Amino acid sequence: MRNELLIVGLGYSGKAVAEQALRAGMRVAATFRRETGDWPAGLRPVPFAALFEAVREATHLLITAPPGEAGDPVLAAAGEAVRQAPALRWIGYLSTTGVYGDRGGAAVSETTEPAPGLDRSRRRLAAEQGWREAAAGRPLDLMRLAGIYGPGRSAFDEIRSGRARRILKPGHLFGRIHRDDIAGGVLAAIAHPPPSVRVLNFSDDTPAESAAVLEEAARLLGVTPPPVVPFAQARTTMSEMALSFWSENRRVLSAATQQALHRPWTYPSFREGLRAILAEELGKNRA
Repeated sequence: MRNELLIVGLGYSGKAVAEQALRAGMRVAATFRRETGDWPAGLRPVPFAALFEAVREATHLLITAPPGEAGDPVLAAAGEAVRQAPALRWIGYLSTTGVYGDRGGAAVSETTEPAPGLDRSRRRLAAEQGWREAAAGRPLDLMRLAGIYGPGRSAFDEIRSGRARRILKPGHLFGRIHRDDIAGGVLAAIAHPPPSVRVLNFSDDTPAESAAVLEEAARLLGVTPPPVVPFAQARTTMSEMALSFWSENRRVLSAATQQALHRPWTYPSFREGLRAILAEELGKNRA
């Protein structure tokens, strides 16, 4: 059976999905708006302007591009093509755990009713609804991602840059998901599709304070952790975007997701994830 995966948005997570899908033997195409030539070997690049036609050829469709203030650009450009696509067997949409809103540190699961408190999260929830309608009964996975980290985007980079601040706000937890668990989770979702719409939480098993992550990264690097800064002090110099992240506190549960995908997280906490990142960096430096 033909397996043609089309990824709309070849960013940090999309590129990791493409690489794993290619290694798994899938044919992979991905859209771009600006030509860079930095494609994984074997990937077929597709100009965003040709999205409508590319959707009609795909058997699997993954959307990583975020919505803007005007709505979801992918639905606007190719929503009708999705509804009519003759070969499309699965749709995946990368959303955010931000749609659950602030829960004051309480737990949320895949069955928790969304209650977004930020405008960008409301746009994500609206996009989810748009994809529910466009899927028209086809298998659709709404994959709600926690904070993404991985090689080139981790606490190691913060420490090395000299910009890291060990902000102390006791009891304030962040969920995280390693880039490779996103890619592996997407492929598992394709291998075990739902009968219709399914909500998946991509968040590891150990939500933690950001200070704890920096402390572990510093320990692995053998350096002194950045000095502690109380949140009340740190907030006076935070951007509006940073403040919005710190305004919400929830524990995201993902046991049902891992069971549905028949795949436990490779990195169930930031500790395993950081060790793997450092090992990869050291391996590249030796090569």
